[in-house]
Amino acid sequence: MAYWLFKTEPDTFSIDTLKQQKVSCWEGVRNYQARNMMRDDIKLGDQVLIYHSSCKDVGVVGIAEVVREAYPDHFQFDPEGTYFDPKSDPDNPRWVMVDIEYRRHLRLVSLKRIKANQALADMPLVKRGNRLSIMPVTEAQWQEILQMTGQF
Repeated sequence: MAYWLFKTEPDTFSIDTLKQQKVSCWEGVRNYQARNMMRDDIKLGDQVLIYHSSCKDVGVVGIAEVVREAYPDHFQFDPEGTYFDPKSDPDNPRWVMVDIEYRRHLRLVSLKRIKANQALADMPLVKRGNRLSIMPVTEAQWQEILQMTGQF
């Protein structure tokens, strides 16, 4: 089992939306590095920190679990959709998505607190220039984040 951080803008898709839907596809990833992680590395049963970005309370807000491994992101083929990619071929899709299932909310662990925690200094999230929407998290980093919530 591996650990991940998935970023989302809560105005678009929030931890509350995931809780309501129970299971959701994680679509719309249009960065090759993030796509490669979804396609090659993210596996069934992996644990996911849900991270709200571009909002008032930026930080880790919940946990999900991967319940379906990578499969073609069908939104890439919808010419009316936001995620349409005219260069993607249905016989050789360029983009993939995974399905995640809601596990629980967490007390907010803000980006400010994450940056201030020396045990998290090596997280890709706090590295300059790293704007990926999907990032690996070590088991030690996962445990540290959970400790910071006060909810084990």
